[in-house]
Amino acid sequence: MPATKFDKESIKETIIGKVQRYNGLPIEEASKAQIYRALASTVRDQIMQKVVTSRETRKKAKSKRLYYLSIEYLMGRSMYCNMLNLLSTREYTEALQELGIDIRDVLKEEPEPGLGNGGLGRLAACFLDSLSSLDLPAMGCTIRYEYGLFRQKIVDGQQVELPDSWLDNGNMWETAVMEDACEVHFGGHVEETEVNGSKRYFTRDYYTVEAVPYDMPVVGYDAVTVNPLRMWSARSPKKLDLGSFGEGRYVQASEEIELAEAISKVLYPEDRHYEGKMLRLKQHYFFTSASLQYILKNYKQEFGNDMSKLPDKVVIHINDTHPGMAVPELMRLLIDEEGLGWDEASAIVQKTIAYTNHTIMAEALEKWPVNMVQQLLPRCYQIICEMNRRLCERLWNYFPGDWDRIARMAIVSYDNVHMANMCVAMSYSVNGVSRLHGEILKADTFHDFNLVMPEKFCAITNGITHRRWLMNCNPELTGLISQTIGTDWIKDPERLSELRPYADDAAFRDEFAKIKRHNKERLARMLKERQNVDVDPSFMFDVQAKRLHEYKRQLLNALHILVLYNRIVNDESFTMEPRVFIFGAKASPGYYRAKQIIRMICALSKLIEKHPRARTMLQVVFLENYNVSSAEVLIPAAEVSEQLSTASKEASGTGNMKFMMNGAVTIGTMDGANVEISEQVGMENIYIFGMRSDTVRDMYREHTYNSMDIYEKNQEVRQAMTQMIDGTLMPENPAALQDLYHSLLLGDWGSMGDNYFVLKDFGSYSMAQRRLNADYANQAKWQKMAVINTAMSGVFSSDRTIREYNDRIWHLTPLSQGKK
Repeated sequence: MPATKFDKESIKETIIGKVQRYNGLPIEEASKAQIYRALASTVRDQIMQKVVTSRETRKKAKSKRLYYLSIEYLMGRSMYCNMLNLLSTREYTEALQELGIDIRDVLKEEPEPGLGNGGLGRLAACFLDSLSSLDLPAMGCTIRYEYGLFRQKIVDGQQVELPDSWLDNGNMWETAVMEDACEVHFGGHVEETEVNGSKRYFTRDYYTVEAVPYDMPVVGYDAVTVNPLRMWSARSPKKLDLGSFGEGRYVQASEEIELAEAISKVLYPEDRHYEGKMLRLKQHYFFTSASLQYILKNYKQEFGNDMSKLPDKVVIHINDTHPGMAVPELMRLLIDEEGLGWDEASAIVQKTIAYTNHTIMAEALEKWPVNMVQQLLPRCYQIICEMNRRLCERLWNYFPGDWDRIARMAIVSYDNVHMANMCVAMSYSVNGVSRLHGEILKADTFHDFNLVMPEKFCAITNGITHRRWLMNCNPELTGLISQTIGTDWIKDPERLSELRPYADDAAFRDEFAKIKRHNKERLARMLKERQNVDVDPSFMFDVQAKRLHEYKRQLLNALHILVLYNRIVNDESFTMEPRVFIFGAKASPGYYRAKQIIRMICALSKLIEKHPRARTMLQVVFLENYNVSSAEVLIPAAEVSEQLSTASKEASGTGNMKFMMNGAVTIGTMDGANVEISEQVGMENIYIFGMRSDTVRDMYREHTYNSMDIYEKNQEVRQAMTQMIDGTLMPENPAALQDLYHSLLLGDWGSMGDNYFVLKDFGSYSMAQRRLNADYANQAKWQKMAVINTAMSGVFSSDRTIREYNDRIWHLTPLSQGKK
């Protein structure tokens, strides 16, 4: 059967036909939502033709395949990126134009998948895009969250969480794969028996949750490959208890179904209580077990039952510790289901699983209470204990008598299962996500492991897909770049460096500046439509957009804005370049202090707006419900990128790369990938401030810092902090920000306040901001800096990152050897 055509005329006919068949309407009477479904279905038809070819090519090649396990994938909308990667944007745009439809109106109808939250999930999404574009065979694995994290609403200056019902009208891109549904077992007890002279283990009296997979295709740019994102949905194998229902016991009739399906309801359920923590552990095991069962099933279908060859055909990459239960689960499947001995199974696991660490923060290095793991996953717990025994035995030989060190490195210690230790001990590769982060892992976080098994450790700097974060979200700049240096950079993004000489070309800089202005005007329109906020595109657009956490120091930014406000109010001669500070961030529902920072930012906005002189130079906007779609408008409009993390705390950052690629100039600490960004652009084209990572780590160890000294000596800081609690910021409730105020002076460690060194770095930050303000006044200089940032961003493409992962860790063979 010949492939369907997807030229302009065929697309028009297909859309018209689908609207008629689906809705019984002529195209002129169809709603935008109905047109979206017809358009998405048409694009999906084109993708599915490639899916068939991609699957056949992979099976024929019998090549090694990557399974990338991540608790979140922040995918964003798929429609336009799919068209882009299919090289069909012109055909679809023109087809719709001739039907009297603006493609931009239709694209807005697509719901944004609630599968992720921050940089971890966005990185995983970029990786899938690059894997497909580089023709590397892979599958992403995660949970099909029904409600995602939450939809953020700001009410009276405070964050309110609402359900993100992104699946209400279905997901046009997914396909249920019922033949791969499987059972995941929880609870019960383990029985040991002897079968043919060897010990066998069986779990009895467990309860079952069914895992149902949905696949969403990820298309490569001008590539053979379409890789699937597999999303597992939880459901109970039991149906409605009609007996209880008929007797009026409606809750009891559906209670067990609800408990099973809770596993795939929301991303990061609140875990301040036992039930929430238990639910998180269920989630982690649920999707790793389901994924591993599929991996072994697929392996046996393609390569037979010889498990010794598994590492030659499969690599399982766990993205942070959330999927860490893959380690004992793969052991369980190999021993209990496939009949392997411990040593053979352990050897296979340690050649198959690789681990990326994303944080050095102790609270993010997951650990689970022993009794919880034992109760929920009794057989896995047995395996974990045996892994721990063998690890400690090895460590004893290396560190004889050093029980404290061995306890720190153990998988099970102090009544907890330490997931990071297990991942390091049982994987064949452990990588950090920037050069600095890799150094910190070896020197600090996993220092002792690095002494015992140094061959495992490496660092691979994160990246972003330039297809979404430049070509998709900034088409005008994309056009200017291609007009100036040709189109080879699209396949080889490091060739963006060919733009660098044009930083000295006044005509090019003028075109570059015009595009930035157009993007600022587009953002202004979005803010007016969404939040009824007016912003002046002539103001400098200064943006801090990322997950809200104390270490990311949105509070430092807010405190500095308050100081700027005071300078304007206290000194009639003070002037500055007019600037709008835009924040985009969600605070975790249970993270009280992060929510207080949002409250302070919103109060700042109101305070400035009320002052007739201040509002001519300052504005603060909190962008509600920050997500991928709003980022695609915000990032191209940004002129300043705020990357303020306490040095050593941000493993890499990827927002910094997106802003840089779109011509924003960074003000930031020497942290994460900022180190490498500064090397690419030169210190004259970035604003670096604050302590370096080694100084920060020394201060944490020595506890010599006292924030009260700065409070007492710096009059501007003292005034701004006093305004946090004297009614200036919160006249209706002066005590509302008291916890935030005390966190800067008393901290959480008693003698040392200001746990993330907001006050310590304030003076350096303020001076860097003065330099930035002066440079912005010289627009020729500023535009040159902006062009250089875009020109030098190509090295931060996720295509480079994935090539590096493949060369150093995965060793996959591209499905199309002829493509670069």
